[in-house]
Amino acid sequence: MRLQDFDTGDSYTARVVSSARITPAASKEEVREIIMEVDRDNFSYSPGQTVGVIVSDNHAMGHKHHFRLYTVADIPSAAGAGKPRVTLCVKRCNYIDEYSGELYEGIASNFLCDLREGGTATINGPFGIPFEVPEDKEADLLLIGMGTGIAPFRALIKHIYQDVRDWKGRVRLFYGAQTGLELLYMNEEKDDFSQYYDEDTFEAFKALSPRPHWADPIAMDYALEERSEEVLSMLEDSRTHIYVAGREDILDTLDRVFGRMLASQEKWQRRKAELKAGKRWVELVY
Repeated sequence: MRLQDFDTGDSYTARVVSSARITPAASKEEVREIIMEVDRDNFSYSPGQTVGVIVSDNHAMGHKHHFRLYTVADIPSAAGAGKPRVTLCVKRCNYIDEYSGELYEGIASNFLCDLREGGTATINGPFGIPFEVPEDKEADLLLIGMGTGIAPFRALIKHIYQDVRDWKGRVRLFYGAQTGLELLYMNEEKDDFSQYYDEDTFEAFKALSPRPHWADPIAMDYALEERSEEVLSMLEDSRTHIYVAGREDILDTLDRVFGRMLASQEKWQRRKAELKAGKRWVELVY
């Protein structure tokens, strides 16, 4: 992501109200829920939008600033003096150079994860609305998230059941993690999904790595195929919306699985084209 690709002229300060690790200390993966108070009274956003985080950077490549987008992980709120608040879900990232083998810290993610109460960040936006609530309350939603890709769905689902209400369609969330410890908002301490949602229409399904301590791919295909009858009925329903978020490699997996469900890749590609044409297939991948 390049800084010049976005309008960053209108930036503002956000102060950390709280930063809580939501993966256990024993986990190798650190994911934090960071709530920030924005020093701008008219700052507003919709569920599913992203905010930009701008970090001063003395990187070896010579960049003065580093820019990353993060999906808002909650619905809008305000507290205290009435200043707007924004919640981000951030995974601390590190990268290994494929040529030198040297380990590099992710600039924006490490900066945010290191912030504590009272610390500040420069943000801008919000940008885009990748996942919108359908006008038809009887429409089905098939949501598929990998890793921190679950963050926009947390806000979307909360918005549907807390603000929109009276939702009649099925909402099915399939989400994957390398281990059970990475499951961001489905744990005993912070089970948001069980707090808000009508069990008659909402269900969430975990897709785990078959060998949690290895770098095996997450078994999203098995999770979907275990519920193939219902998933197939949703694929064939003309009112279904399919939203996908997370790593880009999930798209190939979905093509394979949905092709098998519809008995041919040709049928699936036609169906996918129809979904895209009707703006009922939306992907937010990296």
